[in-house]
Amino acid sequence: MSIDRAVLVFAGFMILLSLLLTYFVHPGFVWFTAFIGVNMIQSAFTGFCPAATIFRKLGLRPGTAF
Repeated sequence: MSIDRAVLVFAGFMILLSLLLTYFVHPGFVWFTAFIGVNMIQSAFTGFCPAATIFRKLGLRPGTAF
């Protein structure tokens, strides 16, 4: 799996997790969802993604390879 796909999977998982936490635990978790969205927007403009850095250190490679 490439870093790009891993970041997409991770972002999707985190959004779903934050929505579940908002619904079942406390409405304040909606701010977690907002944080994830803001992080995705800033990475689109700056090219810096903390998750991609972590995945790179874990051994995933950039590209389109599965």
